[in-house]
Amino acid sequence: MKYELYYWPEIQGRGEYVRLALEEAGAAYVDVARGPRGTAAMMKMLDAQRGTPPFAPPFLKAGKLVIGQTANILLYLGARHGLAPKTEAGRLWVHQLQLTITDFVVEIHDTHHPLGPSLYYEDQKAPAKKRTAEFWEERVPKYLGYFEQLLVGSGGTFVTGRRPTYVDLSLFQIVEGLRYAFPKRMKAFEKDVPGLVGLHDRIAARPNIKAYLASERRIPFNEQGIFRRYRELDQ
Repeated sequence: MKYELYYWPEIQGRGEYVRLALEEAGAAYVDVARGPRGTAAMMKMLDAQRGTPPFAPPFLKAGKLVIGQTANILLYLGARHGLAPKTEAGRLWVHQLQLTITDFVVEIHDTHHPLGPSLYYEDQKAPAKKRTAEFWEERVPKYLGYFEQLLVGSGGTFVTGRRPTYVDLSLFQIVEGLRYAFPKRMKAFEKDVPGLVGLHDRIAARPNIKAYLASERRIPFNEQGIFRRYRELDQ
């Protein structure tokens, strides 16, 4: 089966967590909106009145299934491509961790848009600077410290043990994105999470991920996505 991934064509965003899972699995897929008339096809599916129309991208078409929400898509893919534990308890645990990552992604986005996405960054610079300071003082240590502890408890290879799951791929993206958006702050903080840094490096070296990162399929970070680099926020 060839999957159809629907997400905005110009950003990594939330769709990147799905792309990483598909790439690691070696699954056949098409990034629909990046092709001719792909965005129009995506909007048509969003406007559908019947069936199970998704609320927003990303969503995945798998045969007759249309699955929305990043964590939900990964729950589906993980069970089918060896990127989640085989037991129900294990699958639910990994799903729970992905939902925690989803919460963190919202907080990352809010560093540059604390007053909401309807305003430009330039209209909320002062609140963004305040939110970013709180983010690095309180939220980053809380979230990344939690995952660091899980790595230590698992033996330090991957979050749930010796085999990677989609959560490990997502944590790779978190580290990569924070390095892009906050290079100074992240460099200073990495000494506190050596396990996550090592995890990032192990994921980056995996053959399928390494090939993906070097390909044109990997959209570069930019100031339209979740991770945005603003010099005044990286002090």
